[in-house]
Amino acid sequence: MTQEKIHFIGGGQMAEAIIRASLSNNTLSVDQISVSDINETRLQFLNTKYGVDTKSSQEQSLATADLIVVAVRPQDDLTTLGQIVQQFATSTSAIVSIVAGVTNEQLAGYFGADRSIIRVIPNTLTDTGYGYSGVALNAHATRDQVEHFLLGFGKVQYLNEALMDIFTGFGVAGPNYIYYFIESFVDAGVLAGLPREQAWKVALENVMGSVAMLQQTGLHPRQLLDINNSPGGVGMHGLFELNNSDFAAGLQRSVLAAVKRTTELGVK
Repeated sequence: MTQEKIHFIGGGQMAEAIIRASLSNNTLSVDQISVSDINETRLQFLNTKYGVDTKSSQEQSLATADLIVVAVRPQDDLTTLGQIVQQFATSTSAIVSIVAGVTNEQLAGYFGADRSIIRVIPNTLTDTGYGYSGVALNAHATRDQVEHFLLGFGKVQYLNEALMDIFTGFGVAGPNYIYYFIESFVDAGVLAGLPREQAWKVALENVMGSVAMLQQTGLHPRQLLDINNSPGGVGMHGLFELNNSDFAAGLQRSVLAAVKRTTELGVK
């Protein structure tokens, strides 16, 4: 565990998820974390539940922070926030931004052109240890500055910033598609006649087991489909109907729509 100080500007759901996972994984301790937010009720909640510092002034916390996590909305006043950071934070403090759609170039305009800036698209599976966060470093930032912090709430993929919107719509929104598939698969089992509890257990076991098979064998999904399905068999009849549906194209359109929306948010 490092002794770096982390200050969160904004204590919303994503900031809380990062704090919760980091504390649970023992990559950060409560005395390393401070949070500021305009919502006093939210600060009281975070202090009571996690024990993190929400009572120090933002100026005090910025002055001692090694990493400043900007966890506000893209429509919030980043200009004023940048002025506060430049006034009170040390020049060596790095900015970790989880602000959707705001580029490193834009962030440099707010927080300083010579500052280390790390743009992060955090994964939504923080409590599980699974999921990748997408990370784009500016020219002044290094992996060593931020990797220990990021690995506290999942895995990391470093990206060319031009890929960040795609990563958001595909990778970070990815669990949505999986949840939707599992719900639909369970409903299919119930429609066929299985009790819902049994269908739920079978669906989850099949999903986890299928992922394990792909990882253990290194085979392409199509190869496992070929192995699992005999000519004229049960599985092939099921796949025939699935191939006649709009499943694959619908999923692809969903990802493209999510990427498009991510880009739109960055323009606003």
